[in-house]
Order: sequence, then structure tokens, then C-alpha cells
Amino acid sequence: MQRFEDVEAFLAIVDHGGLTAAARHLRRSLQSVSRSLAALERGVGIELVRRTTRQSTPTEAGLAFHRRVKPALQEIADARLEAASQRTEPSGLLRISAPVLFAPPYLVPAVAAFMARYPRIDVELKLSDRFVDLITENIDLAVRIGDLPDSLLKARRLGKLRRVVFGAPAYFAQHGRPQRPEDLVRHQCVVRTFDGDTDTWPFRVGGKRKTIRVSGRLRADNTAAVYAAVARGLGIGFTPLWQIRDLVDQGVVEPILVAFESPPVPIHAVWPATRLPSAKVRLFVDFLATQLDTKGL
Repeated sequence: MQRFEDVEAFLAIVDHGGLTAAARHLRRSLQSVSRSLAALERGVGIELVRRTTRQSTPTEAGLAFHRRVKPALQEIADARLEAASQRTEPSGLLRISAPVLFAPPYLVPAVAAFMARYPRIDVELKLSDRFVDLITENIDLAVRIGDLPDSLLKARRLGKLRRVVFGAPAYFAQHGRPQRPEDLVRHQCVVRTFDGDTDTWPFRVGGKRKTIRVSGRLRADNTAAVYAAVARGLGIGFTPLWQIRDLVDQGVVEPILVAFESPPVPIHAVWPATRLPSAKVRLFVDFLATQLDTKGL
């Protein structure tokens, strides 16, 4: 088994761009860092860092080793620090990934309450609508909306979220209110154009899935523009309810065809299965499950 200090030296060399910078960061001598790297390479049986008189560059094997080892070493460092100081209060940095629009109104309030309860935990939010690689990007956990693909992730279901068809009262007053999904083909629909078959809307009719192809004079690749257009009476839209909850509460728009809604999509907290979740991850997942109320969403 490799010494902790040898692996630590290798990570510092890759992270800081060379042996000299790593030695400065670790407050060790250059010779000590060089010996640690050599010992590690002997142990794994392959060159991890290519050294010249001018620079130190990780090999392909070194980069792969770095991706796998860095999260594990951070957990070991956290565990050592926690055990050494005999802390009873969780501490450290918690990195969370979440969808861009979902985080501000729903995740941030839970984070604020969590940080107030655990003042020694810092939080870094990394917002993205793509499913980021948690290990590569060094994320502790992510909040994900939608069905989860098969992956090396552990998950806890937090709830489910409705998708609704909606429109403005002014539009319905002028053009009538659809009574069945099939009626949408005779209406103006505002279609998003950025994520696949957005002009095909799903429904549940007679217990079976049914899709309706819609069309309209206005299309947009931005959700805010779609919502503004629907609110102005330019047509009917389709979206997750949580994204327009405020507009519904204000009476600006109304959900329709509620009896024919497609099944709600799940929302999960996920974290790498290859990692033992830290105390702060477990605490936040449990806390979020109690704070996040999806009943009205």
C-alpha cells in the first residue's frame, strides 16, 4: 500500500504544474517530493509524470490515476483531520451541482437553512443543466431532475415534479380553452426549440401515453421568452410546473388539461457510488429531503 504522503505529492505535482511548485505548496523539500513520486511510480509499476529539466507533465496513465485518486485522498484527509481533532460538528467544503433554474428558488433556501444549522460547513454551488461527471469535476453530490440513466451513482429520491400545459386567461377568452389534448392542433402553441422534439407534447389518455404534435407562429430557444410570450397571450406552452409556479400563483397563467398530464418526473440527490459519502453529504441529503416540498410542484 502506498504511503499517504507519496500520493499527496503526486497530486500536488499535477495540480500545481511541477515538482518545485508542489514542494512549495506542501512545504516539503524538492528532494522529498521527488522521492515520493519515484516511490509511488515504483509501487504502481508505471511512469505517472514525465520529467525533463524544464517541466513535469503527467502521462496519460498519470492523468487517469489522478482522476481516481484525488477524491479518495480528499476523503482520507478529511477523515484524518476529523479524527485528529475529535470534532463532533461537521465541517469542510460541500460542492453541489444542480439545474440552473431550479437552484435559486428551491435549492438555495435549503442551502441557507443548512448553513445556518452547520456554520462550519461551506457550500459551493455549480449550476448546469447537463449531467456533470461528479468524479471528474470533484462534485460531492448533485440534484437531478428526470429519470436517471444507469450509472455509478447512488441516489435518494426527493420527490416528483409535474409537467403542465398552460396559457394566459386572455388567450383562452379569445380562442377558447382546449378540453382534450387533440384540441391543441387547432391552437397557437409557443414551442421551445433547444432540446429535441419540443413540438411533440406527451399526455396520458385512457391510461396510455399519447403524444400530440403542436405548432404555432412563435418559437423560441429560451424558456424565459416562452413564458413571457404565453403570459402575453401569444399561445399555449408546455413546461415543468416548478418553472412557472410564481406565474400560476399570480394568476398570470393557468394550467390546463390537468386530467391528461403525463406522469411527473422524479427528482433525486445523487453521489458517486465509488465514494463513501462523507458526513456532510449524508447530513445535507437528509436535510434536503425534509426541506424540499414538491407537493405543489
